[in-house]
Amino acid sequence: MNTGPELTSQALREWAEKLEVHLAYIQPGKPDQNAYVERFNQTYREVVLDANLFSSLQKVRDITEDWVEEYNAVRPHDALEGVPSYQYLTEWV
Repeated sequence: MNTGPELTSQALREWAEKLEVHLAYIQPGKPDQNAYVERFNQTYREVVLDANLFSSLQKVRDITEDWVEEYNAVRPHDALEGVPSYQYLTEWV
């Protein structure tokens, strides 16, 4: 049985159509159209997935939850005037 990406893509298209979800694809050869997601994936992979050994799915979830909290509550973001996301949200928005 072939369960390659073409079948996964078909299943995703059918699911999206059923729920009236619009899928927006990036143009071939234009990874910059997906820059925010690519940056997040890189950071998450380096800081969480590559830096830890996991004994269970729950351990992945726990470490991810801690990382998300630190990323948003502690880590300063250059694009947000050097303050964490949560602080920027409460002070500037």
